[in-house]
Amino acid sequence: MSIAVRWAKRRVLAVSIVSIVLYYFLSSSYQKYQISTIIPRTKPEDVWEFVADFSQMRKLNPTILNFNILADHGNFEHWKYTVMYDERLSHWPHMVNTAVGHYSVRKLPEAEGGHYSVASTHKTCFLLGLFCLNSKGEFKMSRTHQNDTFCEETVYYQCPFFFGRFCQREVEFQRQAIMRNLQAHFKQKLHG
Repeated sequence: MSIAVRWAKRRVLAVSIVSIVLYYFLSSSYQKYQISTIIPRTKPEDVWEFVADFSQMRKLNPTILNFNILADHGNFEHWKYTVMYDERLSHWPHMVNTAVGHYSVRKLPEAEGGHYSVASTHKTCFLLGLFCLNSKGEFKMSRTHQNDTFCEETVYYQCPFFFGRFCQREVEFQRQAIMRNLQAHFKQKLHG
């Protein structure tokens, strides 16, 4: 076997090993995060309308920098819209990503639970769109027996294995900030 053939085989083996290692560290799996809170003396419909309006999301989520509504259709019973937004990472604020979110806003029929829902899917891209991750979630609002609003958000987010803890911290920061700011908004509205 010639030296050139041996070098070619070694290069192919080295490239294969590097590719497998990169795939392992950058391959993405879905993780689940769930958070809930109670907003005293509010109507679920009022909370739903506030959360469904993406212009309010800048008040709730401190990482969002700007947004542009790309499409919007439907009616009060079922409204859908698509938004493109830029956000910075909370734990690495110099990194900015661009995302496209597709929202479905509706009051579910009693047969499906009767709660108010803001469901969404997102494609978040980094490095000028070269690396993208997907997520999906649902924010549900329902009335409690004490005439308060119970809010629950469930998010499934894609994250490369190598960045697992970083992704988790980012999701936790954003979702907790949204719930805190939502409570503060309605508390101020109640006392204001």
